[in-house]
Amino acid sequence: MGFTFTRRDREKRRKVSEDAIQQFKYRVRAITRRTRGRTMQTVMGELVVYLRGWKGYYGFAQVKSPIRDLEKWVRRKLRCYHLKQWERSGYRQLRKRGVSVKLAWNTAKSAHGPWRLSHSPGLRQALPRQYFASMGLPDLVDC
Repeated sequence: MGFTFTRRDREKRRKVSEDAIQQFKYRVRAITRRTRGRTMQTVMGELVVYLRGWKGYYGFAQVKSPIRDLEKWVRRKLRCYHLKQWERSGYRQLRKRGVSVKLAWNTAKSAHGPWRLSHSPGLRQALPRQYFASMGLPDLVDC
């Protein structure tokens, strides 16, 4: 049913199974595929519907660390999507969002690909967790 049970100090705990995590990543990759030609609002709308359903089913897992890792991974996918949509205006977009001149220049003109840059300090500063929360991205783990 998508859960495994772990044993720690003679206590059994529910954990999301590896197969369920792989299926989650497959579905999020399909939604955030950059070749679909969708706006960020459309992608976010589809993703919010999927994440709410996933959270409703798997939200009562007792081991939360894999779910926190999935949250970080989803935000990184969305940063990658933003970066690709900005195309050549990446420097201007980073500067508009408060990134310093040097950091914006190094991020925008980097030879690395969008996935690697999606984890860079410049993009994390320009598109923090609060930005995605304001767009409606739900938290998978209730803090």
